[in-house]
Order: sequence, then C-alpha cells, then structure tokens
Amino acid sequence: MKELVVNKIMNNVSKYYNYDDVKLKEIKYGIESIYLTITKTIVVIIISLLLNTTKELMWFMLFYGLLRITAFGLHAKKAWHCWVLSLTLFSLIPYLIKVLIINKYISLSLFIISTILFIIYAPADTEKRPLIHKRKRIIYKIISIIISIIYMTISRFTGSIISNSLLFAELMQVIMILPISYNLLGLKYDNYKSYRSKGGKK
Repeated sequence: MKELVVNKIMNNVSKYYNYDDVKLKEIKYGIESIYLTITKTIVVIIISLLLNTTKELMWFMLFYGLLRITAFGLHAKKAWHCWVLSLTLFSLIPYLIKVLIINKYISLSLFIISTILFIIYAPADTEKRPLIHKRKRIIYKIISIIISIIYMTISRFTGSIISNSLLFAELMQVIMILPISYNLLGLKYDNYKSYRSKGGKK
C-alpha cells in the first residue's frame, strides 16, 4: 500500500516538476516519512481508544514532539522496526502515564538526569539528516535544554497526568539521542563529523 501511494505521488511530481535525481530522492524520503507518520498515528490512536488512554496519548505526543523538534534523535532503518517500536512505546507509555503515581523526588531526579544528558548529547542527528552546521547544533542544544528545564518546572505544579506526560516525554527523547540506542539499532552516531572530516561546512 505504501509503495502504491508513494509511487503515485512521485509520478505526479516527476510529471509536473523538472527535478534532478537527488531532489527526487529527497522528496520521496519526505513523502515516505509523512505516510509512515500518518499511518502509525492512526493505528496508535485506535489502540488508545481501546485502552481508554487517548487523553494521555495526546499530552505525551505533544510534549514529546516539541522536544523531538530540537533534540532530534534516531530513526529506525527499517519500516517494521519503526512500527514495532512506535506501537509498543506509544501504546504502553500512555497507559503508564495513566496508572503510575511517581514520587516527586524520583521525578525531579529523573528530570535533572535527563537535562544533563541533553547537555551532553543533544542534538543527535541521522545519516539522512546530518546536522553539519555547528551554530545550528548549538542553538538546538540550548533550546532542548531550555525545554527540559521548563518541563521540569511545570511538572512541579501540575497533576499526575501532565506531570507524568512531561516526564515520560523527556525520558523517551533522551533514549532517542543516546549513543547506546544508536548502537543497539546499528545506526551511525554523530553523522555530521563525517562531513566535517571531508571538508564540509562546520
């Protein structure tokens, strides 16, 4: 189904726009990513309706998405890896958000550890989207740290659903930027360094 939809769109793009092969590959990658995101989201929402965790899912996706924008992080090489990870995490975590009561000192400790890890590892790029500009990496890092601190602060004054959503969003994003996570999935880490070594922009 995915190939049918993507190929149909790409045929229209090739028909009406005179792009070179590199640009067409970029467009195809973007379309595939959008298709995968939409289909996964639909399935995850259906699962949340069955588990009665839709509210928790929405909060979690919001907070996680905001961090993901600047901290970036890994993307699975294979679509089925992405499906398994996404369905597992986006089904399990909202349920945990709903049922867990986390001690405020444990929560604070986890936020502090997460912020430190953002200082060390954010942002984490990918082979297909290397962050080759040093200035942009610094800006993304600073914004990620600020968001982390804001999440930690807000969590002190909100109920368990919001507080847990903020915490789990932060923990999941931290996992996505750790070198060990890249190693487990067989992905290259610090991809921008290979561009720098070839004389690319710094």
